[in-house]
Amino acid sequence: MVLYNPKDWWRLIFAFHKSDTFRRTFPGIVGVAIYTGLINYLEKEVLQVEFANTLNIHSLVGFVLSLLLVFRTNSAYERWWEGRKIWGSFVNNSRNLALKIDAIITNQNVKTIFSILISNYILASKDHLQNKANSQLLRTSEKYPSEYYASFKHLPNVVAKAMYREVQELKENGSLTDEQLLYLNLELKSFTDNIGACERIKKTPIPFSYNIFIKKVIFLYVFTMPIGFVQTFDYWAMPIVALIFYIFSSIELIAEEIEDPFGDDANDLPINDIYQTIKANVTEILE
Repeated sequence: MVLYNPKDWWRLIFAFHKSDTFRRTFPGIVGVAIYTGLINYLEKEVLQVEFANTLNIHSLVGFVLSLLLVFRTNSAYERWWEGRKIWGSFVNNSRNLALKIDAIITNQNVKTIFSILISNYILASKDHLQNKANSQLLRTSEKYPSEYYASFKHLPNVVAKAMYREVQELKENGSLTDEQLLYLNLELKSFTDNIGACERIKKTPIPFSYNIFIKKVIFLYVFTMPIGFVQTFDYWAMPIVALIFYIFSSIELIAEEIEDPFGDDANDLPINDIYQTIKANVTEILE
């Protein structure tokens, strides 16, 4: 995620970050401008055709396309914001579980095990959502060595299983009462609820037909626009059509990027930083 000062207008206007849509669409912008110039030459110099009221149709279609893109962007941002709320819940629940364990349990070895497991769960969830699951990155202990995590299909579940096992052992040896077990269960359950909610976002993209329809409409809108625009604007239609292509394609690119907010793109959620925050907080509380 890119960190920036939203009040620094001039720097933001003239900055060209590697994720900026202008960089990504620049070849297309140049291509559209050249295409518009070619259409102008053919209409004015070769075919010598004239059209009347050529802007009306594109004005109407542009209004409809704008509504579609607004809905598309809002849907993508809603997924991004829901993902941020879920990871905020990860932060709160990790702290709450660590604080409760610290208050209830007196055995420092048990506290250390929970510190390791809570941090491991967040790391496993982060890597799982980024398709980078690697058990070798998890912290190990004598009770849960690397071999425990080696054979897995869903790494967060393996870590959650260990936390539930620890709680059950504490209950069986009398270190937890029934009330305290219920007291801890809320946070334990929330971990699985959160990863399930993230998976729902990640594995449920915008419907294919809707996605491809918008791209087709943008393509048809932009590549038919020069036919009429050159009659009114002559060669000035080249920067005008290129600008419109940049605006519409950029909106679609931004929506594509933020609809899956758990990756490594510049506009994705800072889940790496969130993991480091959780790890530091839990370690401070329990170790």
